Amino acid sequence: MIAFLDANALIYLIEGEAALAARVRARLQTLAAAHPALRIALSRLSWLECRVGPIKSASSERLARFDAFFQQPDLIWLELERDVVEIATELRGRLGLRTPDAMQAACCLKLGREHVMLTGDRGFARVEGLKVDWI
Repeated sequence: MIAFLDANALIYLIEGEAALAARVRARLQTLAAAHPALRIALSRLSWLECRVGPIKSASSERLARFDAFFQQPDLIWLELERDVVEIATELRGRLGLRTPDAMQAACCLKLGREHVMLTGDRGFARVEGLKVDWI
């Protein structure tokens, strides 16, 4: 099982208020208990989205927290390759998702329908075949 973290889930986990961070940790712990070989996946779009705020505010401490997370060797990175962009284009055209949301959904769908996306964004409910775990 792979848990794909949407950027908002990752932001909640790394620098969210305590209650939100605890919810993300709890969901990951529950998934890990059910699937001991649980892996975490991210897209390069999440990397971008998570780093923009700290860079914009010139907060090297916040940026370092994200970068430390991103350096974990066991993360699965989904690149924004042509096949992902094609899936995202279809989702955007058919469902009217915003481009970043279409890209994130496409990345998770590329992993396979048995895997789950952790997110706080209810807009992903419209994506058929996307297994979503709300935080």
